[in-house]
Amino acid sequence: MSIASIGQIIWVLGIVAWYFIRRPYERRAKRVQVVSNRRTRSETIGLAAALCGLGIVPGFYVVTGIPEAADYPAEAWSVVVGAIVFITAMWVFRRTHKELGRNWSITLEIRDRHELISGGPYALVRHPMYTSFMLMGVGQAFLLSNWIAGLAGLAGFAILFFLRVDEEERMMLETFGPQYRAYMERTKRIIPYLY
Repeated sequence: MSIASIGQIIWVLGIVAWYFIRRPYERRAKRVQVVSNRRTRSETIGLAAALCGLGIVPGFYVVTGIPEAADYPAEAWSVVVGAIVFITAMWVFRRTHKELGRNWSITLEIRDRHELISGGPYALVRHPMYTSFMLMGVGQAFLLSNWIAGLAGLAGFAILFFLRVDEEERMMLETFGPQYRAYMERTKRIIPYLY
């Protein structure tokens, strides 16, 4: 088995883990009433970009090998780094879902009895779900030895993040007011201590 194939298998296992982590929260969220929905066209575009970059483009590449012209030689160190980063992404992803619990939503929504979560990964950054997506994109870039499929995850993450994060923070400020402003002052957005 080639190093490139091992990287692809690890990526597939990571995507399967992503699905199994998210699925129970998605099912539970349907049972909690939404009191405010801020879904916009730009958010829909961002979610579609993330799906394409972190799922469809690399999945198509893994299944078909297309675009083969963008391949480059896979290195064992790159696959090891990619695996470590992707595992870290899944750990952050799971912890984020667990902390959010009944507050979780795939879109910009405030749920009945919504609470401001500031524990677990939320003690370090305001948006650890985006942190996990960013880490998935970095892991994907190291795991898939193809310039297009490998970097598509970071592009998809960036589009989602920059189209959505400001609106999300406005919604939280409107909902939680000074409590959220104080939380913003003591945390960074997605990278602990940096940004």
